[in-house]
Amino acid sequence: MKNVELEKIKKIKVRLIGIGGGGGSIVSEIAQRVTGASFFAANTDIRALGRLSNKVKKFSFGREITNGLGTGMNPSLGAKAAENEKERIKKILEGQDLVILIACLGGGTGSGAAPVFAEISKNLKNLTYGIFTLPFKFEGGKKAEIGRNSLEKLKTELNAFSILPNERIFKVIDKSSPLKDALSVVNKSLADSIQSLIEIIYKPGLINIDFADFGTVFSGRGKLTYLNSIEGEGESETIVEKLINSPLYSYSIDGAKGVLFNISGRKDLSLDQVNQISKIISAKVHKNAKIVFGLSDIKKNGKFKVSLLATGCSAAFLGKHKEKPIKKPKKKVKEEEKKKLTKKPKTQPVVKKPTPSSPKKKKVKKIKVKINKPEVKISSMEQPKKEIKKVKIRKNALELKQEKEEEEKEIIFKEKFWETPSFLKKK
Repeated sequence: MKNVELEKIKKIKVRLIGIGGGGGSIVSEIAQRVTGASFFAANTDIRALGRLSNKVKKFSFGREITNGLGTGMNPSLGAKAAENEKERIKKILEGQDLVILIACLGGGTGSGAAPVFAEISKNLKNLTYGIFTLPFKFEGGKKAEIGRNSLEKLKTELNAFSILPNERIFKVIDKSSPLKDALSVVNKSLADSIQSLIEIIYKPGLINIDFADFGTVFSGRGKLTYLNSIEGEGESETIVEKLINSPLYSYSIDGAKGVLFNISGRKDLSLDQVNQISKIISAKVHKNAKIVFGLSDIKKNGKFKVSLLATGCSAAFLGKHKEKPIKKPKKKVKEEEKKKLTKKPKTQPVVKKPTPSSPKKKKVKKIKVKINKPEVKISSMEQPKKEIKKVKIRKNALELKQEKEEEEKEIIFKEKFWETPSFLKKK
């Protein structure tokens, strides 16, 4: 049974493909440190391929479009070059169990062609894992934008992906260090981690992790992944803290939903130490995470190594600008100001309702009532006589006296009538 299992393990194929100038350089350096996998470098630039290690197979594509040169930071040209050679690309991806694509996003070939390679690998039903670097800040905003756009396309085509921003190199080396040495630090870290990953696949341990476990952890699409490996001496807790807090990553294993870790321990490694390492890792990941644990053979050099692969990490960083979220509070302030403006008419009622505490303020409308004086009908006897042309008639003294008395009575009657209020007058 052991021989049959070993035969199955030997059949598992892992292939690393560096795409573009930067990706090819990384794979070339990894190939000199790692065994057990096959290595390819794919590029439109033939001269760049010629400078790589002999341990890497060169794959030139897009000659009809680029004439054997680079793409000049044009990702559309890189994508077109790869699209035109899908059948050739398919041949180098066929029959692989795990494909690891490595590219430096921000250029033309890596950013444009990597999504095409990832799509073909997905269609072939390979487990596909992408490891990508993002440009330095001093390389400009255009490169950063190209890198972000490429990453968005890649996520849907990959099972898992890791991001290593070049800017994080300054966390581990001095700024005055030569650029070549700085980049080599990243390449060495990747080489150690990938070597550990391959060893887990190929070398059976006391508690074995087989390739089916990788399928469990890698299941799904677009999972942000943390990969790291630490070897050292001293307290196990100290080594594990370094393991889960690599300065080269801008995110951690927080919230990871799939975890695979392996311990290669010393002879005196105790069960309690294994338990402590497991507790530290478990405390960081999702409470319902699928955790696969392995224990390899005992190290002879007195050191022990812990390797960790965590998928589905919290998406704290996806290469987006940090300036974007700052604009949101400004919009909120404007919305609040608009609400205040719309509320103003409502707070100014036309008529204020009187409150019980202030009855004096009640306004009473003055109503002008016109009282029409009633028409006073005067009987024919009381009506003044029409003027008649006077005819001089001689009257005696008695008649004149009576006439004068009657006139006086009539005048007195009229005066009394108009002095009396209208409502007391009698017809």
